[in-house]
Amino acid sequence: MTGFARAEGADAADLHPGLHWAWEVKSVNGRNLEVRCRLPPGFEVLEAAARAALAERFKRGNVGLNLTLARGSEPPRARINRELLDQLMGLAAEYAAKGKAEPPRLDGLLAVRGVVEVVEEAEPSEEQRAVRLTRMNETLAHALEALAAMRHEEGGRLATLVGQHLDAIEALRQRAAATAAAQPAALKARLKAQVDALLEASPALPEERLAHEAALLVTKADVREELDRLAAHVAAARKLLAEGGAVGRKFDFLCQEFNREANTLCSKSVDVELTTIGLDLKAAIDQLREQVQNIE
Repeated sequence: MTGFARAEGADAADLHPGLHWAWEVKSVNGRNLEVRCRLPPGFEVLEAAARAALAERFKRGNVGLNLTLARGSEPPRARINRELLDQLMGLAAEYAAKGKAEPPRLDGLLAVRGVVEVVEEAEPSEEQRAVRLTRMNETLAHALEALAAMRHEEGGRLATLVGQHLDAIEALRQRAAATAAAQPAALKARLKAQVDALLEASPALPEERLAHEAALLVTKADVREELDRLAAHVAAARKLLAEGGAVGRKFDFLCQEFNREANTLCSKSVDVELTTIGLDLKAAIDQLREQVQNIE
């Protein structure tokens, strides 16, 4: 569920100097969908729509969304207050004619406060602002589509890895089944030898009672039920892979069930080889769970 995408946009050509913007969206692994938005002042109105668009496309992951702005590069414009300048020039000429002042220089008159004014760019109208916000949302949609495509590509690679882990789990399950097939008989033979030794040492012990306890132990050591459930979980996991879509949470649950069966198998085992296979199963299941965290 990792990925990065960027999309750029700009105001319509008739809005000068115009505004340029860029959406950047980054996603990393996460159990749930968590969104963090960084928007410039005055554009907070975009956050609700952005969160809704993210929630519509993605179900899991920590997603960071950032909007940057750049104003147009046109220099500020100057405007001459000609009425004031003409008035100053007339007064200057009048005083100069009376010999009371030197003729004024133009740069001196332009330096008088109010003669030269810097024209501020007009704020966009409500209609222009609505068009701008629409364009920004369209640019965001492009960024989210690019991110979804990147995550989908990563999902294809993850599906291959998950399939390989499931193959490993199934192979270990089959080895465990072959080993466990002889476990009840081996346990029964060992218990019989122990019972015979006890009866020989203590003839007063009821043989029927010992036989009953031995039968209970053999039943408790039977791991065939756990192996059957492991096979069912492998089949369910492969079905999820074939379905596609947002299956990450279901895989989380399956990994818990996988681990539960492996733990029970190890606890029931009375055979070193079966215990070793059970530990290998737990390791394979942990590897599967690590990859599952990356699945949406």
